[in-house]
Amino acid sequence: MRVLITGGAGFIGSHVVDRLVADGHDVRALDLLLPLAHSTVPDYLHPGAEFVHGDLADAATISSALAGVDAVCHHAAMVGLGLDFGDVPAYIRHNDLATGVLLRELAARRFRGRLVLASSMVVYGEGRYLCPMHGEVTPAPRCADELEAGRFEAPCPGCAGPLQPLAIDERGRLDPRNVYAATKLHQEHLCAAFARETGAGLVTLRYHNVYGPRMPRDTPYAGVASIFASSLAAGRAPEVFEDGAQLRDFVHVRDVACANALALEADAAPGAVYNVASGEPRSVLRMAQALADAHGSAAPAPVITGRFRLGDVRHVFAAADRARDELGFSAREPFAEGMAEFAFAGLRGTT
Repeated sequence: MRVLITGGAGFIGSHVVDRLVADGHDVRALDLLLPLAHSTVPDYLHPGAEFVHGDLADAATISSALAGVDAVCHHAAMVGLGLDFGDVPAYIRHNDLATGVLLRELAARRFRGRLVLASSMVVYGEGRYLCPMHGEVTPAPRCADELEAGRFEAPCPGCAGPLQPLAIDERGRLDPRNVYAATKLHQEHLCAAFARETGAGLVTLRYHNVYGPRMPRDTPYAGVASIFASSLAAGRAPEVFEDGAQLRDFVHVRDVACANALALEADAAPGAVYNVASGEPRSVLRMAQALADAHGSAAPAPVITGRFRLGDVRHVFAAADRARDELGFSAREPFAEGMAEFAFAGLRGTT
C-alpha cells in the first residue's frame, strides 16, 4: 500500500513512518518543516520513506504528494496551547485550512481509500464526572478566582459538591476549551463531512498524552512531559502546575504508531472514532516523578507550584475498550520503562 503521511517528519508522524516502512508499505512523508519544530529534514526520518517538503495548504504541493496514494495518515498540525490568543490565525491555517485543502484534493481525485485522522483527547474538554447526588454531570469551565484560591477540582454544577472523575469513551460530549482543541474538533467535522460525501473510509484516532523519543523541547508548543524532561536534563526541578493531581493517560509514541498501522487496514465502521491510550490514568505529578526517578536519587524532586493555565482542564483520561475490541489495539510500552527511556532521549521534531 502506498501511504501519504502528512506531518511525516514530526514527532508522531515520523514514528508512524517507521512502523509503516517496517510493515512493508510504500511510504511518502510530507512536511512543511516549521521552524518552531525543525528547519531541516531531521536525521531520524526513515531513509526508506520518500520525503516531500511542502505546505499542506498549497494545492499544487498536496496534489503532487497524492499521486498514486492508496491511503493517508493525516498528522500535520500546529500543536499545544501556544503563546496567547494571537496564535489563532496560525492554528486555523495549519490545522483547519490545510485540512480543507487536503480534503478538496482528495475529493478531486475521487479518493475512496482509508483516511486516518490524528485527532486528540482535547476535543473532550473536561472528562466525565460523577456526582453522588446528581449522577453524571458536566462541570463548567474553571474560573480564575477559584484557581487562584487553590481550588482546582471542578465542583458539581448542581450542588457544588465533590465529583469523581471517570474514564471517557468515544461517545463522550465534545467540548473543546482552547484554540488548539477547537481546531482539532473542526478537523474531525471536516473529515466526517468528506467521508459522508465521498464514501472514503475515515478512521479518527483521538490520541491522549503521547510521549517518547523525538518529542519537541524548548518551544512554547512543547508538551508537559517534554518540559519536565528538559528541566531535569538541565539540572532543574520540574515545575508542576496546580497541585499535580490532574489525571491524564500517558501513551508511548510507538504504541500510537501501532494504532495507525492497525487503523489503516482494520474493518472499521464508517467514520469510526477510537481513543488511543494506555487505559491507565496517572497524575501529572506521578509522571514528573517517574522522569525524575530515571535520573537517580541526585535529581531534583518535582516542585508543585500552584500555578495554572485557564486553557487547561482538570481531569481527562480514556476508556480504551473500543480500540482494543475493534482495532485489536492495546498499549504495550510499560510506563516506567517508557518514561526512563524518554528522560534521556534526544527530544527533537514535532507535528
